[in-house]
Amino acid sequence: MLKIYNTLTRKKEAFKPINAGKVGIYTCGPTVYWYQHIGNLRSYVFSDVLKRVLRYDGYDVKDVINVTDVGHLTSDADTGEDKLEKAAKKEHKKASEIAKFYFDVFAQDLEKLNILKPKVWSWATKHIKEQIELVEKLEKKGYTYKTSDGIYFDTSKFKNYGKLSRKKISGLKAGKRIAMGEKKNKTDFALWKFSSSQEGKRQQEWNSPWGVGFPGWHVECSAMSMKYLGENFDIHTGGEDHIGVHHENEIAQSEAATGKKFVNYWMHGAFLILKGGKMSKSTGKILTISELEEKGFAPLSYRYFNFTAHYRKPLTWSLDGLEKAQDAYKRAKKIIANLKDDGKTNKKYLDEFEKAIDDDLDMPRAISILWKLLRDKNARGKIKTIKKMDSVFGLDLFEKGKKEIIPDDIKKLAEERAKARKGKNWDKADKLRQEIRKRGWQIKDIGAEWVLDKI
Repeated sequence: MLKIYNTLTRKKEAFKPINAGKVGIYTCGPTVYWYQHIGNLRSYVFSDVLKRVLRYDGYDVKDVINVTDVGHLTSDADTGEDKLEKAAKKEHKKASEIAKFYFDVFAQDLEKLNILKPKVWSWATKHIKEQIELVEKLEKKGYTYKTSDGIYFDTSKFKNYGKLSRKKISGLKAGKRIAMGEKKNKTDFALWKFSSSQEGKRQQEWNSPWGVGFPGWHVECSAMSMKYLGENFDIHTGGEDHIGVHHENEIAQSEAATGKKFVNYWMHGAFLILKGGKMSKSTGKILTISELEEKGFAPLSYRYFNFTAHYRKPLTWSLDGLEKAQDAYKRAKKIIANLKDDGKTNKKYLDEFEKAIDDDLDMPRAISILWKLLRDKNARGKIKTIKKMDSVFGLDLFEKGKKEIIPDDIKKLAEERAKARKGKNWDKADKLRQEIRKRGWQIKDIGAEWVLDKI
């Protein structure tokens, strides 16, 4: 039986779907104002594995990923410019053009990483009606109040606010103006923002019962998830940075509007971390999938790299770590390419694999089981067993690469390096190895001989 860690209860639980054999999943998607870096993409690798495991276990999965193309301000405290509007001004383009361009890049990155497409891509700007209707419901139930810049949700009126992040909101003083505008409580959040003359005419604004404006970031996810998955659905995923604000606010507004439990299982992925903190655009220390490719790394090597740590554990980023992952991935594919299909399945290894993936998606253990099988000289049924495993790994383990023709200039560099090594000129040999790598090739020494592989 599949067990998953539920952030709401802080424990691992047996998964029980609302409807037998069916699962509804909502994943917080990108704000499409800039490139998604590899830290962002770790979250989608995790949600993709979840979907693959559920499908492996026989469930019919309906998954929804939102696309935030309006309403996400530069501060989670409902201040600053709209990220799409700001990007549009900077690039002298329409907000819709910005959204389409960066979404297309994001979609290409997902494809490169073998991340399965969701059943529904849900764009915020295409669901303004649903968002207004949700705010109206909250207004009728007395959960909202009006300020000079928008309609806000009064978190003090929602009994269990803070239950996901377990933060305490007692002692927050009403009406105190401490970097929170006219909010009654520090945790209150915008449901609808009025267009401001101070920021100039917005490209994206709509008429509403409260005046011209645009929806708050949090309200879109509640409105769209409930539209496609119902007022109570199975699983909501996202990065751990969403726990304290975005997902807490989703729960509050959704349950206040419907009177029902919003989501049964909350699942959160940990950060890809650098020395000193997470990878983020604000630090300026980010890498995209395209940039990894330029450095000679295959996108699926990065997918493999993600499986070296559990999704709930921070994964420390380094090019050296990725290089080791790529080497292991290539080695596995070479071994698999030489296997012969005996038409059998290896129950022992498949059982071990299934226990690993059903134990809160333990991919590091699943990868280790794959390697145990590959190294087991007496094991039967390797081909069929690995094919089943790869339906979860998504690593294209049986896809054969094209035979690479080594260019003459690369051969010459390799031969020159071999001479340098023979003469114990290690500095020159290392510089030549780096030059070969810059040109997209990797040299490996086997005794006095060497081999070249395309990176």
